[in-house]
Amino acid sequence: MTFKPNWQDDNTDILVKALLTLRSEEDAYRMLDDLCTISEIKAMAQRLQVARLLSRDITYNTIASSTGASTATISRVKRCLNYGADGYRRVLENMDEEKDHEK
Repeated sequence: MTFKPNWQDDNTDILVKALLTLRSEEDAYRMLDDLCTISEIKAMAQRLQVARLLSRDITYNTIASSTGASTATISRVKRCLNYGADGYRRVLENMDEEKDHEK
């Protein structure tokens, strides 16, 4: 692993390894249900949707009205897309590739 976040420790290593063992959507839903509150899950899902729309050059106003995200959240996600660790970009690219393989 070449990327090392400043928050990485033994516990987060276990979390990441656990996430990598998920083999199905059902496994992911079950893990999220046990691990996070509904509000945390909804917030993460909203940020991912914001990233998806930003990557398609959708305007802040359109994103805010379609997702319910605040402009502060949209700005934060935009900053991550532009200057972050490329987590959003990698996931969005992987999802696009999966979608292409399903066709």
